[in-house]
Amino acid sequence: MATDSIKQDPSVLAARLTRAAEVAAVARLDALLISPGSDLRYLLGAGGESHERLTCLVLPSDGRPALVVPKVEEPGFAGIPLAGLGIEVVTWVDGQDPHAIVADLARRGGAPARLAVADVMPALHTIPLRAALPEAEQVLAGAVLRELRMRKDAAEIEALRKAGAAIDRVHARMAEFLKPGRTEAEVGAGISAAILEEGHTEAAFVIVGSGPNGASPHHALSDRVIERGDVVVIDIGGPIAEGYNSDCTRTYAVGEPAQPDVRDTYAVLQAAQRAAVEAVRPGTTAESIDAAAREPIAAAGFGEFFVHRTGHGIGLDVHEEPYVVEGNALALEPGMAFSVEPGIYQPGRWGARIEDIVIVTEDGVESVNNQPHELVVLPA
Repeated sequence: MATDSIKQDPSVLAARLTRAAEVAAVARLDALLISPGSDLRYLLGAGGESHERLTCLVLPSDGRPALVVPKVEEPGFAGIPLAGLGIEVVTWVDGQDPHAIVADLARRGGAPARLAVADVMPALHTIPLRAALPEAEQVLAGAVLRELRMRKDAAEIEALRKAGAAIDRVHARMAEFLKPGRTEAEVGAGISAAILEEGHTEAAFVIVGSGPNGASPHHALSDRVIERGDVVVIDIGGPIAEGYNSDCTRTYAVGEPAQPDVRDTYAVLQAAQRAAVEAVRPGTTAESIDAAAREPIAAAGFGEFFVHRTGHGIGLDVHEEPYVVEGNALALEPGMAFSVEPGIYQPGRWGARIEDIVIVTEDGVESVNNQPHELVVLPA
């Protein structure tokens, strides 16, 4: 199995491991238990997959970390400078109990009281680990690692800029794909190919919501034939080679919109998205950005049609902290990256969304997406 490795500066990885241990100590955790996924990619530059054979980074708050890995998977970590990072490699073979091995490592500093397991660790492993470490309370590691991952460093920000530019190039080609007489699925296939052509390693998601399907925010693709006058929501993204993701939504009309209220309603959405982006700056709370997007839409009488949060963090995962939603009083800090994506969805009629990925700077905000925000009317 490939480990989905991302080339990383060893000094960056060393700093992340040290900081993760420090934050774990502050949280009164004896160790972090990190299985394959984005947290492992963040800490080691390698992700891999969770399956029936356990791979687990045991990162104590005080002591030497260890990577427990099946012997058959060890070659996949050959490109990671584990020895230089001070990580002990402990392999196991079929027939051994890897959960017992992790338990022994977790007990090296004494019986652990609290352990944090990766948020995405499957029950296939969390339950046996609980049985192997009955003395320890298990909590989620996400609360610890989000304190690191929410604040992107210079290399991460540059990767997000690169991803944003790549998905912008796909949106710039939309007239190639979005034409009357084609099905959403046919349009989606062309977009998927373009996502790869423009620098992504994968088309992680492609939403083509035409006509009434645009009123379903997470509609994917269907056999509906796109008609002249349709409003179409296109939400697309995926990872680039560095592992960081794009995510950008634009709304198009295939010829002049058939419904007479489209332009006026879309102008409300455009103003709301602009107001929310302009409100982003250090010290502002995440929930205040949500309010900045929501207030103009509600004032225009469309509040009931804005049915989701304003945004989500992005990085190694498409959805991660911070979440831009009512009730999140988190103060924004430089390096935080998230989407700003209000929408108006009128069931049975049409919908629209505008989404940019933005980064909090020292004195304001930078958008990594720069395609037009106006309703783009394509030839029909």
